[in-house]
Formats: sequence, C-alpha cells, structure tokens
Amino acid sequence: MASPTANPPTESRLSTRISLRWLPEPASETTDTIVMSVKGWYVDLRVDKKSGDIDWAIAGQRVVDSSDPHRVQFTHEIDSHNSFDDVDCGTFTTLPNGDDLETGSMSRPDLPGAPVTEYEEVWRELRFKEGPEGPGRGVSWVLESKHDIELREDEEVEVSRTFLARIWGTYLVVRQKQVYVRSAFAGSTDAVVKAGKGVSARREEWDSSTGWSAKYILGLEGDSLPCAKDVEANEQLRAPGGTVLVRGEPYTVRSYEVV
Repeated sequence: MASPTANPPTESRLSTRISLRWLPEPASETTDTIVMSVKGWYVDLRVDKKSGDIDWAIAGQRVVDSSDPHRVQFTHEIDSHNSFDDVDCGTFTTLPNGDDLETGSMSRPDLPGAPVTEYEEVWRELRFKEGPEGPGRGVSWVLESKHDIELREDEEVEVSRTFLARIWGTYLVVRQKQVYVRSAFAGSTDAVVKAGKGVSARREEWDSSTGWSAKYILGLEGDSLPCAKDVEANEQLRAPGGTVLVRGEPYTVRSYEVV
C-alpha cells in the first residue's frame, strides 16, 4: 500500500538537496534547492541561504542512460555558471531511508580555476503541493522560450532564454541572457552560445486560500518574469513540441503531464 505522503504514479519529480560533499571534505548544505523534473526536462534553482542570491540556476534535458538507468546526464541549456559544455552526469543509488545519493565529478565553481572534483549529493523527493486543480490531482509541465536565430558569419545576437516549470502547486521560472554566434564548424549555420550573462528567477507556491505567491524573486528581471497565473490552461499545453503563448511570447511545450 502506498504511503499517505507518497505522490501518485507519475513521470514528474519534485526534489530538494539535503547535502553536498566535495571529496574528501565533509558534507554540508548552504542552499535552498528545488529541482523540478517532468519526463525528460528539468529546471533547477539553488538559492544561497546566507545571502539570498542565486547559487546556481540550470535547466535543460534529463537523459537516462539506456544501458544503465542509474546514470543520468543533464544538459545545461541555461547555466548561471556559464558551464554550458561541461559533462554533467551522475550515478544515483537509493539510501536506506529512501533518499537518493548522486555521485560523479564536475567543475567546482567555488575554487580558483573551477577544478573538476568528485562529489556526493543527497537528494530527497518531496510530496507535490496541492495546486489550483484541488487535492489529489494536478498538472505538470516544462516550457522553453522559442527563438528563431539566423546569423551571418561573425554576427552575434543576444536573446533572453527562459524555462518555465510547474508541478502541481509549485512553479519555477529561470531566465538567462545569452549571446549567440554562428557555429565555428565549416559550413554550419547553427547558432551556439558564446556567453551567458545575468540570470533571473522566480519561485511561486500555491495556497488554497490566497492563490499563487512568490517565495523568491531574484535577479534584475525577477519582477518582470512570467508568473504561474500567466500560463493559461488550454489544450495546446497538452501537446509536447507544440507552441503556447505566455504574455504574447511563444514557448515550446517540452513536457506535460496530468494526474
């Protein structure tokens, strides 16, 4: 029998980090972290508890290794550390208390030169908060801002790349200004990220008596980011790969689930 605190069968996951350990140092936790994963896409916001600033904000695809379901790779379509090309791949094992231990190696941004260092992170799955749909049910989705970028050689363009995510009564948005250039590969017309600039974020929680309210509003554009109530429930949200308008701007539906 399922625990009364367990989520229903779902392909979405809401989790927080319990601790981070850079080997061989002891484990600690200095952030309020939430990760929202809906099927193959995720948005991750880590807020420094002491300063209240963004510690790390990332978003992209969550790719499970077909030969080893315990290994997961995360692409960084948005990255406040500007480590877009770093290989972020962790191996997950379940601890006796039900938490997940992630192990791997990645750049350590708090040290000069950001050396690649082995790490251990402990993650805990959270129960979904009740949302506007009422108790015991809800919708989850990830949206990505849509940009048609066509560049001539040596041309650059700046865009505001944005990911929106909702799992039931929790909502998250991260935005990063990114500079794109034409790919250096011969004959390629692909646009690639040359540099990432400032990141803004917003996290909201639903309360049945007051509606959506902001827990964090961060960065220069935090106040102007789309709110949860700006994403209207409609049939277009149900079609991954389709386009929806949020405040008149086009977004690609990356993933959707209703329970």
